[in-house]
Amino acid sequence: MIGIGTDLVDIERFRRSLERTPGLRDRLFRPDERAYADQRGDPAERYASRFAAKEAALKALGLGLGGMAMYDIEVVRAESGAPSLLLHGEAAETAAAAGVTGWLVTISHTDTVAQAVVVAR
Repeated sequence: MIGIGTDLVDIERFRRSLERTPGLRDRLFRPDERAYADQRGDPAERYASRFAAKEAALKALGLGLGGMAMYDIEVVRAESGAPSLLLHGEAAETAAAAGVTGWLVTISHTDTVAQAVVVAR
């Protein structure tokens, strides 16, 4: 194991951030992530969950918020619905340099809080 990270996101606070700064979606989330979130009844829940996973991934790499572009960390879903990470650009290079060969990801949310735990293997 390379590292483990966890993060909690207040969904209502994240919703307000998305409303206040519409460009935030494009800066933080890749097209497939936006398509997935936007087709749901409450996109903020899905966006907050994915943001939590991205921040947890940074922590698993020993980095803090701003350690790399969140856009380069993509949360993808298997047909089963299981989440995983697909890294691009600098994120992929940083993870490879740290020896990461795979990820374990779990995401959950209530009506108020989104949570993610990420293990870099």
